[in-house]
Amino acid sequence: MRWLTLYARSRQVPASAAAITLVALALWALGQGGGHGPGLNVALLVLTANVAAASIGLGGPDEALERTAAIRWPLRRAAHVLLGGAVAGAALLAVRAAGPDLAPAAFVVRDGAGLIGLAALGAVLCGAPFAWTLPTGWLGYTLLAPVAPGVVGQVGSWMLYSPATTASAATAWALLAAGTVLYAVAGPRR
Repeated sequence: MRWLTLYARSRQVPASAAAITLVALALWALGQGGGHGPGLNVALLVLTANVAAASIGLGGPDEALERTAAIRWPLRRAAHVLLGGAVAGAALLAVRAAGPDLAPAAFVVRDGAGLIGLAALGAVLCGAPFAWTLPTGWLGYTLLAPVAPGVVGQVGSWMLYSPATTASAATAWALLAAGTVLYAVAGPRR
């Protein structure tokens, strides 16, 4: 238990949890005015913010020192990524259960999986302090760029398509798998 407490502190888990809670409370407050609720784009923005908050812990204070420890890092890293995505999505689903009309649960699960996979890829490619750049950048592309027709559009704008769309679902799950495996094996970039 002591190891888990130390690990959580070194990965800034309390700060991440506080940020995710504050974002969820703000979303809940926005949804209390009645009407149609925040909508899918706001749900995507909040989910990305939650993933970005969870991604701050994808690296420790001294990666070089941690790599010298006789600990099985790959399993712990994979668990960290999957748990971060689960918490980011669960916060949004909890707000949805409390009232505001947000994205369907299948959207939240698929998009949370893809976004946390992108954050893990960001940690591997850019380093843990910049892990948030890939999910945030892809969200910006999705919301601002015109959607291309056909499968290219379903892959590029996978966050907006129905989870039943094969190409968008495959893209999200491939991002989760690739990000989790690469982060588990390689760890964050130094």
